[in-house]
Amino acid sequence: MSGFLSGKDERNRQRILEGTFVVFRDKGAEFTMNDLSKELGMSKKTIYTVFRDKESLLYTLVDYFFDSVKEDEGKILGDPDLNTRERLEKMLGVIPTSYSDIDFSSVYLVREKYPRVEKRLSERLESGWEKTLAVLDQGVEEGIFRPVDHVVFQITFEAAIERFLSGDELRRNHIRYPKALEELTKIMVGGILA
Repeated sequence: MSGFLSGKDERNRQRILEGTFVVFRDKGAEFTMNDLSKELGMSKKTIYTVFRDKESLLYTLVDYFFDSVKEDEGKILGDPDLNTRERLEKMLGVIPTSYSDIDFSSVYLVREKYPRVEKRLSERLESGWEKTLAVLDQGVEEGIFRPVDHVVFQITFEAAIERFLSGDELRRNHIRYPKALEELTKIMVGGILA
């Protein structure tokens, strides 16, 4: 989509997506387009020239977020100061720094109202595991991790994330998403140590 946008439209798109994270952080998943308009100092009409509705904005936001995650994963892979265990922990627990203060535990509210966004979120959670699994295999070769079935490992991690995002248990128990992700990562990596 961005290949068809003019420079100004692309800048507006980027600004709108970043602004959406701000209002999501401040108001949760129930933010309104009015909230976004106020945050950006931009008319709703301008927002709607880039995104036809809130659902298309949220759909694009999912890809924007996961693209940032993949970019950070690349940095983790290239960090020579990390050992294999640290690399796997960081890859599983990556939240781009600019989004680390966002509480994703209210995502379930979006998922109920926008099934297309929910489907895209699931697709992105379930894809792009090749590099993470390669680090897992490297750890097995180095004797750090015990051999573990890739499918079981991946499904277990995905299921936990899905659960974090599909209900309000984290919110009710005053657990922020980044803390839950950190704990999950420790459990997953600790569980496969040789």
